[in-house]
Amino acid sequence: MTALDDRPEGFRRVTQALAERGHPYAPQWLAVSARTSQEAADALGVQVGQIAKSVIFRRRADDGAVLVVTSGDRRVDEKRVAAITGPLARADADFVKARTGFSIGGVAPLAHATPPLTLIDRELFRFDVIWAAAGHPNGVFPLSPAQLQALTGAPVHDVVQA
Repeated sequence: MTALDDRPEGFRRVTQALAERGHPYAPQWLAVSARTSQEAADALGVQVGQIAKSVIFRRRADDGAVLVVTSGDRRVDEKRVAAITGPLARADADFVKARTGFSIGGVAPLAHATPPLTLIDRELFRFDVIWAAAGHPNGVFPLSPAQLQALTGAPVHDVVQA
């Protein structure tokens, strides 16, 4: 039995997905929960903007999940996202868990239960290194914005408030 076997299922799923894709950095397990961008930045000693925040919406047309990955210091502009995806609704915790397999505060940009439509916000490209959730509020992993785009295959858009 490895230390990974002791970790929650979502963290193990992200660890496996990153390894399968050849990502050079395995997820790290934090001693403290990092459910918010500020908590993650404090725990890692980085700027809040370096936290790749995952925001899930519910697309009205098909009840599908839409994932927007943006900088932790920005707010997603729902109207800008809807202009790309079609009308959106809020996604509650049950919807997020059912569609992604992750709880709010630990939604990774990959390894979802059902792959969402994913958009990456251009603001992440201000940084050389960003940190994303690894399937659990205590799990994180580093990557560059270009690696995020390569791992997800997601397009880059301007989808935050001015």
